[in-house]
Amino acid sequence: MNLRAKIAVVAAALFLAGCQELPGYFASDTTLARAGGNELRMRDVESVVPKGVTGEDSAAFMKVYVGRWVRKQLKLQEAEILFSSSADDIDKMVEEYRQALLIRKLDQHYVDRSIDTTFTDSEITAYYNAHKADFRLDRTLVKGRIVQFGEGYRQARKLRELMGAKSEAQQQDFRDICAKNDFTITDFRDQWVDFPEFLSYLPTLRSQSYDSVLASTAVQEMRDIRSHYYFQIDAVRREGEPIPLERLRGTIRRILFNQRQSEIIRNYEEELFNRATENGEVKILDNTKENTNDKQ
Repeated sequence: MNLRAKIAVVAAALFLAGCQELPGYFASDTTLARAGGNELRMRDVESVVPKGVTGEDSAAFMKVYVGRWVRKQLKLQEAEILFSSSADDIDKMVEEYRQALLIRKLDQHYVDRSIDTTFTDSEITAYYNAHKADFRLDRTLVKGRIVQFGEGYRQARKLRELMGAKSEAQQQDFRDICAKNDFTITDFRDQWVDFPEFLSYLPTLRSQSYDSVLASTAVQEMRDIRSHYYFQIDAVRREGEPIPLERLRGTIRRILFNQRQSEIIRNYEEELFNRATENGEVKILDNTKENTNDKQ
């Protein structure tokens, strides 16, 4: 009887058993399959069957599970034969991986128990000021504002004057006019944006350079067929300059977290070493003198 036929027989038996509740036929210890020198028994698969699965669904699930188990055992058997000469290397790799998992779990235990995940603004700012050279822009950023209004607006000159005014009263007049006439305002004064993104709100061409507009903080203008645009660039950070702190807060928090994590691990490693040394559980042999004598 070939492999598929054997699996089909097992599945048929399970289908009949599946007409009852799962706990009923799990009470037996029937052998479901043999492959690669191993056996799969009913009790071995109890934990993998989804809760509430009975009848035809349970039979279908078991048919797939048994088939996969058989193929896995055959592949393992083939691997043992082909790579028997590498068994020691594989065992060493498995042991190293097991040790690494245990140590990682222990490190995480001490970190979770001790770490403080709160970072003050002063801590973040202090790190930023001390490491500005490590954070350099690869593109130009700007802060600014754009207002779009219909061509032919008769108070355009006044609007421009109010937009560039310094007093809060005049700025409020500017906002009131824009709200009254339903002008579109795009405001990036409180956040840094990529210069190309800022330009995307203006009637610009991708093939043309607009670096010249970065030289002024005054109100500038552009037009297209339908609209008139006033824009003002309040601040510029060019490529190669330090990345603004506002854009680095999340990154610096992660750096500080990793530093605290590493410090906790170093401290408990040192504590563990000192305690073991005091208890006589550690002995480091110095063979340098013997090696020196041998050379003389």
